[in-house]
Amino acid sequence: MTSVPEHVRWAVELLDPGPGDRLLEIGCGPGVSVALICQRLTGGRIVAIDRSATAIARANKRNASHVAAGKAVLRRVALEDLHPADVLAGGERFDKVLAVNVNLFWVRSPAAELALVRRLLRPDGALYLCYGYGGRPLAGRVAGVLSGHLTGHGFAVEVSRGPGMLGVVAKPTG
Repeated sequence: MTSVPEHVRWAVELLDPGPGDRLLEIGCGPGVSVALICQRLTGGRIVAIDRSATAIARANKRNASHVAAGKAVLRRVALEDLHPADVLAGGERFDKVLAVNVNLFWVRSPAAELALVRRLLRPDGALYLCYGYGGRPLAGRVAGVLSGHLTGHGFAVEVSRGPGMLGVVAKPTG
C-alpha cells in the first residue's frame, strides 16, 4: 500500500471508527482514508463520495477488495447533489461523517450542506472535519470560522489539534 500522509492517519485516529460503524466520507479523494477505515470494520460500512471521477476511479482501484467485501461503497457525486436515499441503506443513518481537507465548510456559509449532514447522521452521531495543511495562523482562523458555522447551525463543537493538524468534532444538538 502507498504511504499514508500523516494528516490522514491523524484524521482516522480522531474518527476512531468502531468495527460496526456506518460511516460517510465527504471528498474521499483517492481513498486513502477509506482503506485505513476498512481495516477496522468487521460489520460496518463506509460510503465515500467525491465529485471527481478521477478520484473515485483511484479510490476504487485502491479499495477493490473492500468494495468487493461490501465494506466500502464509492460514489461519484458532489455533496450538494447527494440525496440521502442514494447512500443510506434501508433508511439507516450514519454514526459518523468525515471530511478531510474539504474547504467548503469554512470558506463560505455551509448551511445547506450542514442541514444535509444533520439528516444523514444518527441523533447521537458526529461530523468530523479535519485539516492537515497550513501553519498555526491558518488553523486558528479555520477553527474559529468552523466553530461559528457549526454552532450557528445546531452543532456542539469540540476542537482537537495535532502537529500541523486541526480536527473539529461536531454533534447535533436538540
